[in-house]
Amino acid sequence: MTYEQALSYLASVAKFGIQPGLHRIEKLLALMGNPERQYRTIHVTGTNGKGSTTAFIAAILNAAGIRTGMFTSPHLVDYTERIVISGNMISEHDFAAAIQYTSQYVEIMTADGYDHPTEFEILTAAAFYHFAVTQVEYAVIEVGMGGLLDSTNVIRPQAAVITNVAVEHTDRCGATVAEIAAHKAGIIKPDMPVITAAKGEALNIIYSQADNLHAPLFSIDRDFFVQWKGEQDWQQQLTVRTNKYGNVTNLRTKLLGDHQAENCACAVMVAQVLAVQDSRITPESIRSGVAAAVWPGRFEVLQSQPTVIVDGAHNPAGAEALRLALNRYFGDQPITFVFGVLADKDIAGIIARLFRPQDQVITVAPLSDRAADAHMLSRQISAKRAEGADTLDEAIAKAEQWAGETGVVCICGSLYLIGSARKMIVTR
Repeated sequence: MTYEQALSYLASVAKFGIQPGLHRIEKLLALMGNPERQYRTIHVTGTNGKGSTTAFIAAILNAAGIRTGMFTSPHLVDYTERIVISGNMISEHDFAAAIQYTSQYVEIMTADGYDHPTEFEILTAAAFYHFAVTQVEYAVIEVGMGGLLDSTNVIRPQAAVITNVAVEHTDRCGATVAEIAAHKAGIIKPDMPVITAAKGEALNIIYSQADNLHAPLFSIDRDFFVQWKGEQDWQQQLTVRTNKYGNVTNLRTKLLGDHQAENCACAVMVAQVLAVQDSRITPESIRSGVAAAVWPGRFEVLQSQPTVIVDGAHNPAGAEALRLALNRYFGDQPITFVFGVLADKDIAGIIARLFRPQDQVITVAPLSDRAADAHMLSRQISAKRAEGADTLDEAIAKAEQWAGETGVVCICGSLYLIGSARKMIVTR
């Protein structure tokens, strides 16, 4: 199987859609010899920040000299972004080999009368297999959706992370914060540490589940704390304090915003917990890992004159975090946005949190059948001016013209849009 054939195969199984539940992935992995049991894992979920937190944890383990796998989703540009070993994306050859190997067991499974696995389940199994054959010591696994019924929830992790909880995926995880928190708390396992930055009602649900399973819980602003020490050269400087394991000072990260400070703190707390059993994880490796961590498309500064930032703010909580970050770094300065979202998102909630009267907004449709129409979207936005564009090229060119050399352009919304924009800007 070539890489192109692997992509064609994945496209062919996309018709099975999203089907929460563990029976298919459990059967597939059992046929494959349960590769996910051959290394230690850390499991990460949350409404926002789970990808960044996964990247922080993996970078810290890499800096400690530990061979580490990382599984994330979705990708911005290429499927190979989803499976990473020690900071390096899987090669197209190895990706194809992992998909081909997994597909053999899919055929055995369906021939025996079992339901066909979904695309994400096949990707998950292929990642677990690749981590096993490349002999990682740890794999940091990001949940695809929710937690309880997500196909990644077959692992027994050394630690679980729930970054935060807000309303999302209401058709799959429930209509209230409490119902969604219960889904995310579904990754908690008996006696395994849990680290969270969740607050309010969601935190109460997580507390209850952790208590029921005798899982030690570390909660931000109670058991660990993050202090912002300043910003220099597009890096924020932090200190993370913990009640049980001491402090890690002089942290510097390229991931910007208060939300990334909290994500960083969760990762540092995970590292402190793991360090009890692994002496390779030290304050210095934590500092080195935090400094090395990258997570493309999340408040990422791509150029100057004008300053161009991309951010995957595709739900109200993400939009609010982006707005706070823009306010921190640019104050009252007007922002020129390129904005596009999928039609099934909470568009009104995103708009209400993101745009101010002095801002300018150019809307564009992401490359998806589910994209909101750009021109209809522009009419929902109250700003200094808002208008639709027919292509992303047109939208970016117009935004840079409106902003001028001293202005700020923020390209945000759907990750489909962010991936296309990022590729366009970094390669021009």
